[in-house]
Amino acid sequence: MTEMCALNDLLPKSDANFTALSPLSFLRRAATVYANNDAMIYGDRHYSWRETHDRCTRLGALLKQRGIVRGDVVSVMLPNIPAMYEAHFAIPMTGAVLNAINIRLDIDTVAFILRHSDTKLIICDTEYNSTIEAALATLDNPPPVIFVHDRQESFSAPLAEHDYETLLADQNNAIACTPPQDEWDAIALGYTSGTTGNPKGVVTHHRGAYLNAVSNVLSWGMGFGVRYLWTLPMFHCNGWCFPWTLAAIGGTSICMRKVDAQVILSLIEKHEVSHYCGAPIVHAMIADTIISQGKRFEHKLSGLIAGAAPPASVFEKMATLGIDITHVYGLTEVYGPATVCVKQDAWQEASIEEQVHLNGRQGVNYPMEEDVCVMDPNTMQPVPADGATVGEIMFRGNIVMKGYLNNPTATAEAFHGGWFHSGDLGVCHPDGYLKIVDRSKDIIISGGENISSLEVEEILLRHDDVELTAVVPMPNEKWGEIPVAFVQKKVNSDLTEEQLMTFCRERISHFKAPRKIIFEDIPTTSTGKIQKFPLRQRVAEMS
Repeated sequence: MTEMCALNDLLPKSDANFTALSPLSFLRRAATVYANNDAMIYGDRHYSWRETHDRCTRLGALLKQRGIVRGDVVSVMLPNIPAMYEAHFAIPMTGAVLNAINIRLDIDTVAFILRHSDTKLIICDTEYNSTIEAALATLDNPPPVIFVHDRQESFSAPLAEHDYETLLADQNNAIACTPPQDEWDAIALGYTSGTTGNPKGVVTHHRGAYLNAVSNVLSWGMGFGVRYLWTLPMFHCNGWCFPWTLAAIGGTSICMRKVDAQVILSLIEKHEVSHYCGAPIVHAMIADTIISQGKRFEHKLSGLIAGAAPPASVFEKMATLGIDITHVYGLTEVYGPATVCVKQDAWQEASIEEQVHLNGRQGVNYPMEEDVCVMDPNTMQPVPADGATVGEIMFRGNIVMKGYLNNPTATAEAFHGGWFHSGDLGVCHPDGYLKIVDRSKDIIISGGENISSLEVEEILLRHDDVELTAVVPMPNEKWGEIPVAFVQKKVNSDLTEEQLMTFCRERISHFKAPRKIIFEDIPTTSTGKIQKFPLRQRVAEMS
């Protein structure tokens, strides 16, 4: 033991054998190895990896000229266009922190984020000019703005001194694309969706971004020649780290401003897209459009789906269409996906129904996430792997956030007991695969019985006429709470409440079935997540 300790003391780290892990390294390598290959395609514009590296390093120099230094926050409000991709490298090159703002947020929330993050500079698409200007009007010391004017769109052009492309073209200097001295340095700031209060700012670091970018490659079997379609917003968990993943493998980003099913199909065919990501609603939209048009793709297409409980119908449709779907799960606090439902060879022999059940689980930890476990939050011990005992899903490892910005209380609560508490309730199956049963706040307690809102939603989504659904509790004098379902019907459906209630009761215990069904459009976030908070408010007002 003494000799081993001596060896550790006598062989310190040096520049020759230790470098901080950072996804910036991927861009520098891609510019050499894949120099002339397409890094980005947007409309009729093509940028090679050499050009992308050049644009990023010139943008980095521009930011430094504007006074941006290590630790500063640079906020961006951009759709999935080349400037958004470039920001994921150029801003960290300066030592600054990228804060990608959800483009659908209201003025008050944007203003809160700019104020709370102490943003030093903003890069904004002219489509969101009015939102940014209104938010800045509420600040005492508003930061300067660089506007990205999309030449493919008709939004008003900014003055040349504020125009992204003009400034980039006039920038003759460049900065080195090198990792920071400390891999623990913050690389990004991402704000969680606020429900009952202001959103929390999740701070992530270079090391975690590097490792999760590589985990994406390993989990999805991504190799050379990947053509990735940006159906997933890059402002959402930094596009699940895929901007950095694509640089690592020299893949091609197919950019698009908005998620439109017909545009998606045309881009898949035109560019032979190999990979795309999205929430269940995006996959369902793509599948329905393909089916309605009677299309089939000649090349292999792989999709990554994330959600607490992706409906079985989505898996079934994709399997029928020959689109390979991989299920992942995660949160902003763990850089996006942090578990993956690794497919086993033996599953191929199972029926489609059983495959859907197996693939519908959240799975096991990502390759470079140290551990994920379903724990009893009171004892901090793992629950039995029996597929029935409910606990809280917790993570630990290098792919976990640094903490919440300026919120030590929330950070301490999230890291209590040496694990990150996700707030999601789940079970662990005998094969070690976990499955979410609900958010802790979404469990409905009716007559002393626990009802998983997600379980009820899964049943409702099996009906062919149901597009979206959300189940929430309604206060009840006799039972304490009863489940109420909000249902968004598919176009031209004449489904009735009685028909859907009967359908549900035939497939689930009667006490779990909704006592009331409300047909209306369901509010969702820009990433397809259902917003239950306003629905709970509606129900509270009705009771």
